[in-house]
Amino acid sequence: MARRFRFRLAPLLKLREARKKDAQRLLGKVMGELQILRNHLDDIKQLQNSTFQQRSVGRGQAVNLDLWRSIERFLVSLERKIDETNVEIARVQLLADEARRALTKAHREHLTLLRLKERRQEQYDFEVSKEEQQQADELAVLRYQYKSPRAS
Repeated sequence: MARRFRFRLAPLLKLREARKKDAQRLLGKVMGELQILRNHLDDIKQLQNSTFQQRSVGRGQAVNLDLWRSIERFLVSLERKIDETNVEIARVQLLADEARRALTKAHREHLTLLRLKERRQEQYDFEVSKEEQQQADELAVLRYQYKSPRAS
């Protein structure tokens, strides 16, 4: 009976798989944060556009200067928020790039060990097959010798 295949680096393989999963979770978290920021930026820009449209005055209508000034202050604050959000998006994009690189590295390391395990499994299977064939050949020779007339 042949012994079972045992990959000695199995604990390391599990560790690398766990690192890969952690890197995937981190990238997912960062990408989610990035999407939230982009949605927030879109909302601000939509609010800015609608405020521009509300500010316009038709022909012959009187301009309310207090309202005009408050709208201008609001538009300036929206511009500030847009700038801040763009800076935040750039920061999170750098984090996403870093997380993507970490995931690529973790995946590569995990894949390397998986390939090594497969090669060792194939080598083990070949050796077991060779050993079984050798035992079958010895058994056949012994049977032949037992059945053949003995020369005395």
